[in-house]
Amino acid sequence: MAETTTFREVMAEIVQRITEGPWGPGTLLPGEVELAEEFGCSRTTMNRALREVSELGFLDRKRKAGTRVRMAPIRQARFEMPVVRAEIEKTGAVYRYALVSREVVVAPDWLRARMGLKARARVVHLVCLHFSDGVAFQLEDRWINASALPQALEQDFSEAGPNEWLVATVPFSEVEISFLAAAADAVMVEHLDHALGDPVFCVERATWWQKAAVTLVTLAHRRDYRMTTRY
Repeated sequence: MAETTTFREVMAEIVQRITEGPWGPGTLLPGEVELAEEFGCSRTTMNRALREVSELGFLDRKRKAGTRVRMAPIRQARFEMPVVRAEIEKTGAVYRYALVSREVVVAPDWLRARMGLKARARVVHLVCLHFSDGVAFQLEDRWINASALPQALEQDFSEAGPNEWLVATVPFSEVEISFLAAAADAVMVEHLDHALGDPVFCVERATWWQKAAVTLVTLAHRRDYRMTTRY
């Protein structure tokens, strides 16, 4: 019988158990054979998933001593990919999502250069809106590399946005984030109530998994948006 559970799916579940429970810091994980049986995958797949999660900094693997969740994960592993729903609901506001457009296209030249994609690489291009108490809060313009994440071709994203889907589906090994003031274009004018050419606060985020580009997204915000972080 062919194995249907991929190592990426196993990885995602392991990371979720570590970050959300029940595998807290210091937890000794069951052996590979037991885990493979629980996850419905081969021992080879489980070994690879544990190795990859260990390289992300979540696990400490030692021969004979077993595999434990790190007491103090490395900083890279502690970075949490922001989820806009959580950001909105944290303020007490009601969140709503809407898909503006979805298309599967050959990556344009600028995107291939930016993400290191191969010629004729296919990408899923999504434009989405996130609302806070019925008011447009964030415009999401996202490109997903179908070669790295073919599952995206099967998702219509009409009911749930790519932000949460990606966080749940695929880990990341490298992130690049830029903050910029961009001039409002026609799409921003239509959905965020800016005037054409107005400066708009944008966040551009690119992610990779093991040197393969996964996604590039630009997040444009309404004019009264404030970004606050605390360490």
